[in-house]
Amino acid sequence: MSISNINSSKFDQMVQAAATTLNSNAEFINSLNVFPVPDGDTGTNMSMSFQSGADYVSKDTSESVGKLAQSLAKGLLMGARGNSGVILSQIFRGFSKSVENKDVLNGKDIVEAFQNSEKTAYGSVMKPTEGTILTVIRGISEAGQKSDVNDLAKLFDSLYDAAEKALQSTPDLLPVLKQVGVVDSGGQGLVFVIKAFADVLNGREIETSHQPNTGEMDQMIDASHEQSHESAQGKLNPDDIVYGYCTQIMVRIGRGKEVEYDFDYDKFYEHLAGIGDSLLVVNDDEIVKVHVHTEQPGEVISWGQKFGDLANVKIDNMRLQQETIIENDDNKAEDTKQERKDIAIIAVASGDGIGELFTSLGVTDVIKGGQTMNPSTQDILDAINNSNAKNALIIPNNGNIFMAAQQAADVAEIPVEIVHAKTIQQGLTSMLSFNPDASLQDNVSEMEDMLDTVISGDVTHAVRDTKIDGVKINKDDFMGIIDGKIQIVKTDLTETAIEMIKEMIDEDSEVVTIIYGDGITEDEANDLSEKVEAIDDELEVEVHEGGQPVYPYLISVE
Repeated sequence: MSISNINSSKFDQMVQAAATTLNSNAEFINSLNVFPVPDGDTGTNMSMSFQSGADYVSKDTSESVGKLAQSLAKGLLMGARGNSGVILSQIFRGFSKSVENKDVLNGKDIVEAFQNSEKTAYGSVMKPTEGTILTVIRGISEAGQKSDVNDLAKLFDSLYDAAEKALQSTPDLLPVLKQVGVVDSGGQGLVFVIKAFADVLNGREIETSHQPNTGEMDQMIDASHEQSHESAQGKLNPDDIVYGYCTQIMVRIGRGKEVEYDFDYDKFYEHLAGIGDSLLVVNDDEIVKVHVHTEQPGEVISWGQKFGDLANVKIDNMRLQQETIIENDDNKAEDTKQERKDIAIIAVASGDGIGELFTSLGVTDVIKGGQTMNPSTQDILDAINNSNAKNALIIPNNGNIFMAAQQAADVAEIPVEIVHAKTIQQGLTSMLSFNPDASLQDNVSEMEDMLDTVISGDVTHAVRDTKIDGVKINKDDFMGIIDGKIQIVKTDLTETAIEMIKEMIDEDSEVVTIIYGDGITEDEANDLSEKVEAIDDELEVEVHEGGQPVYPYLISVE
C-alpha cells in the first residue's frame, strides 16, 4: 500500500517508535565506544535526548506536522546530553525549520527537510569530522535526492539503506574506528532512528517492551525527577500534577503467600501502564523493579504481590515535594534578592568529594554528572537560571559536555562563558586563577590559559579485549590514560597508577594530586602516595577523596 503523505498522527507514531528503538538499543550503541572503558554513554545520551523530544511531541495536541516537528526539536534541544545528543538535536532542528509551515509532509518535503538537517548538523560543529554521525546524515540527505518521492514507505526504506551504507563506511573514514573494529556509535544511533521511521511507514512491528538494565533505570529515574522538579523551578502548581505518588517497588518473583501469576513481562507492564505514567520496569530471573507515577500506589503494591513478595517499597508524595520546592524557592528568593552574585561558577562533577573540592575553590554550583551521566542542556540552563547571578561561567570538565553547555549558554538570559576543561583535573586547576574582582571575559581568558599547565591521568579497567594504537588490551586489564591516550596497560591497579605517573612527571614537575574514587580506601590511596614520593622525594603529593565512579584514580601533575 502506497503512502503519499505523513499526517500528525503518523508523525507522532514515528517519533515514539524511534524513542523506543533507541531505548532498546542503547546498550548496544554504548558498546561501540572506541576506548574499552566502562563509561561508553553515546547510546544512553541519544536515547534520553530523543525521549525528551518524544515527550514534548506526545504533549503537543497540534494536528500540524510542522508544529510537532518544532516540539520534537525543542524537546531534543532541552534534553540533549553529550555531543551525540546535541548533534541529533541539530539534525531535527534543521528538519523542523524546513517543515515548520507544513500541516502534512509529502516525499518532496521529507527530502528537503533532510537536506536542511545535513546543513544544520554540519554547521553546528566547528570542525566537522567524517566517519561520524555527520557522514550518516549526509548519506541520508544525498539518497533522498535520488529516490522516488511518491511512496513514503519506499522512500524511507531507501533512506534507511543509505544510512546503513554510510554507517558501514565510517571505519574507512575514521582510522581509529577501523583499529578497534567498530562503526561510529552516534551514526549507529541515527540509523536506528531512521529504521524506526521506515518500520512505522511500512507497517512493520516495533519492539515496545524495552527492558533497561538496573543502571539505565536508575539514570532514567534520576533524569525524570530532575526534569519534573528542577526544570519546573518551583512554578508548577502541585494541584496540576496528574499522578501524585512516585511509587517504586522491588518484587522477588515467585516468592510469598500472595502469588497468583507466573511472571510475564507484557502482562505485568500493561496493567501498570493503565494506572500511571513515567513507567519503568526492569527484571531478571529473580526480581522485577518498578518505577511509576500514579494515584494508586496501593494498586501498584497489590499488583506486584500477585507475582512475588516485596523486597522494597518507596512512595513519595510529589505534590508535597512540589509544595516544599515552592516554599524553599520563595524563601531563597527572599533571602537572596539583595545579594545577586556577579559571576556564578557552575561545574559538572561526579562524586561528592570532587564536588566539595570544586566548592572549596570557589565554585558556586555543582551539577552532578560526568562520564557516565552527561547533564542535559536543560540541566545546565536550570543551574544558570537558578544561580541568582548577573553572569555565569560553566566548567564542563568533559569534552562531551561542551556542546550542551554551549546550547544552554545560547538560550540563557544572562551572559554565559565556558571554560573548556576536558577533565576534572583541568577544571580544578583552572579555578586557581579565578579572580572574583575581574570581568567574566578576563576570567575565562585566564582560566583557559591554565588548562595546558596540568597533565591529566585516569586509571580504569577494560571492558573488552581490543587493540588500539598498537597496544593490546585484554578484558579487565587496568589502563593508564594520559591526556586522553592509553599509555599504560597492566593487570595490577597500583602498578598501573605508578607507571602512569612516571610517564606524566618530568624534571619540572612539582605537584602530584591523587583523587581516589569509589571502591578505593584511604589507606590504599595513601599507599600510592608513598610510592609516588619514593620516585622523587621533592614532589609534593596531595591525596583527596573524590568518590567518582568508573575511575579508581584521577591524577594530575603540575
